[in-house]
Amino acid sequence: MVRDEIFNELYENPVIMAVKDNKDLAKALETDNRIVFVLYGNIETIPQIVKKIKNKNKIAIVHEDLIEGLSSSSMANHFIKRYTEADGVITTRPQNASHAMKLGLFSILRFFILDSISYQSMKETIKKVNCDCIEILPGIMPKITKQVSKRTSIPIVAGGLIKDKEDVIDNLNAGAIAISSSSYDVWKM
Repeated sequence: MVRDEIFNELYENPVIMAVKDNKDLAKALETDNRIVFVLYGNIETIPQIVKKIKNKNKIAIVHEDLIEGLSSSSMANHFIKRYTEADGVITTRPQNASHAMKLGLFSILRFFILDSISYQSMKETIKKVNCDCIEILPGIMPKITKQVSKRTSIPIVAGGLIKDKEDVIDNLNAGAIAISSSSYDVWKM
């Protein structure tokens, strides 16, 4: 899948389905939304999980840090590229995000903003990172989303703890291009 196609899909429908188990996956496969963040699995099951998503003409982006059996090295990107049909990866490792792009995978660098130290670290990292998007967690901090959007031209996804329409709208108004959520109710918006 071409990056432009993924971005077009994000702009058309800014709600990304985050699936954390087979029950979530089954529900995601029944919705009209097309982008799925895969937050579970192992090296044996991830090819089949991605195949189910692709068979429904959806976009699969795998959180490589959460796939049991993958290491923290850039070899995780090689595995995902070679053994799955995934369109992209999510990672908390800047070097892996850059490497994924080199392999032709859509690359999302995830940041957990827990305090002023993690916020400062994120600000420094985004000055030199190479990725398609950054994801900020938790997504219930639209003020932080707005501050980050002023500091970078990298598109932002807000995720984590987003439970209602207000959370979605506040983040989109703050500069996020999309939100990710594991809430079925949010997927229907």
